Amino acid sequence: MLSYSLRRLLIGVGMLLALSVLIFVLLRLTPGDPIDAYIDPNVPMSPSDLADLRVTLGLDQPLPLQYLAWLQQAVMGNLGYSIQRPDQPVLGLVLSRVGPTVLLMGTAIAISIIAGIATGMISAVRRNSVADFSFSVLAVTGISSPPFLSALVGLYLFSVYFNWLPSGGMQTPGREFSIGDLLHHLILPAMLLAIAQTALIMRYMRASMLEVLNQDYVRTARAKGVYEFWVITKHALRNALLPVITLIGSTIGLAIGGAIFIESVFNWPGMGLLMVNAVENRDYPVIMGSTLVIGACVIIVNLLTDLAYAVVDPRIKVG
Repeated sequence: MLSYSLRRLLIGVGMLLALSVLIFVLLRLTPGDPIDAYIDPNVPMSPSDLADLRVTLGLDQPLPLQYLAWLQQAVMGNLGYSIQRPDQPVLGLVLSRVGPTVLLMGTAIAISIIAGIATGMISAVRRNSVADFSFSVLAVTGISSPPFLSALVGLYLFSVYFNWLPSGGMQTPGREFSIGDLLHHLILPAMLLAIAQTALIMRYMRASMLEVLNQDYVRTARAKGVYEFWVITKHALRNALLPVITLIGSTIGLAIGGAIFIESVFNWPGMGLLMVNAVENRDYPVIMGSTLVIGACVIIVNLLTDLAYAVVDPRIKVG
């Protein structure tokens, strides 16, 4: 287990390196000169001043040397400073936004796992029933709805039309922080972010559960007179979870993409909103730092997903 984990971590480091190269090159291929992001268009600068600034920022060097200089500082924990906030180091700015995003995504993923597994089990056990048909329709609707559409519709219905939940932010302005107020602001964006993941997990769980329920050991357990509850939860559920665990690990990337839209719509102060603002303002250091942190989180989650296989199914050995 330890050697497997170390090997996967080394592979993850290589993937992060490749990701940093890709993002660095793509940013340099965007239209315009990178130095334009560092200057105030309202303040005239002479060509010599621009040349000096280009030398100071290292933009006069070839692209490979620029990347190696950035990588050298990144390995040491220095991701540079934000262009829009010159007094803010990128690492501190990114880490200050990780907490809200983890809270939002963690809540959404927890909702999607619980709701997806429960509805998938019900649909499989009560196949072709009204409940199965209803959950299937909801799942197709959830899968077909893009995150930005779900966010806008949910915002209008629950915040504008019914006025049940706040329309944005993490807490009510002017009010002292409280867990109740935080949950009041969290519930709507988390539920909207969980829609697509819940639908996917439900469909996979239903298909996996139907396959397991037709296995010989399930029929044997029923023939022995085992209560149906124990047949479902003890014999069928654990074996049906393996493909669902694979899906849960892969939905982390989908959740990150959805979080960008959700945080933008609800003004949630997390990584998604930070990246959107950085892209709009061409804040290259923040884009690079945010991408690395998000990539590292995805790699770690995928590793934990692989290790969870052996916990759910003892027949699987990692190595």
